[in-house]
This record gives sequence, C-alpha cells and structure tokens, in this order.
Amino acid sequence: MSSRPTLDYRAKSHLSYFAYACHRFSGLLLACFIPLHFLMLSQSLREAEGFEASLKLTDFWVFKFGEWFLVILLAIHLTGGIRLLMMEFGSWRGLRKGWIQVSILCAIACGLLFLYFAN
Repeated sequence: MSSRPTLDYRAKSHLSYFAYACHRFSGLLLACFIPLHFLMLSQSLREAEGFEASLKLTDFWVFKFGEWFLVILLAIHLTGGIRLLMMEFGSWRGLRKGWIQVSILCAIACGLLFLYFAN
C-alpha cells in the first residue's frame, strides 16, 4: 500500500501553494463566521432590545477589526475562487503567477476600500 506523497519545502514555498492555503483557510474561517452571524441576527430579530444590544456590541474596536477582516477574507476567497475557475474552465494552462498576484492585490484593495468608506 503506497503512502500519501509529502510536499517538500520547495513545493510549499511556491506562490501557488500560498494561494491554495489562503483560499482554503479563508473558506474555513468564513464557514466558522456564518453560525455566529446567524446567531447574532436571530437575537436582533427577536425584540427591539436585542437589536439595540447587538448594535451596541458592534461599536467595540474588536468588532470593527472583525468586519475589516471579514471583508479581507471574502475578497481572498472570491479572488482565489475566480482564479481556480479560470484554471479549470479557462483557455490558459499553468499556474500563472501573475493571476495569483492580481488576486492578492485585489483582496488588499478591497480591504483598503472598506477602511476608506467605513468612516
């Protein structure tokens, strides 16, 4: 029975592995966020006091940072997913480091735009 192949340092230091890891990690964190979001939404929809309490809770700096981090995660996951779709269904082949760099820059730009327009 053959064992699973291991990746050496050279493979893990490649930019495409970084894009792969970011896409998977952002998907896991977004999946953890969704139940918390629904919990907060259900508490705010039950009564007016719950809604006010939820709004007061989001005024803390931790939640402001969390909103910014959520936008970054969504942008990373979106651009990584588009990159994967283009690799699967696009006419070009290969890893295309330029597409990885553009997807990272788009995610950073989304986060900076969120910070700019949030105030």
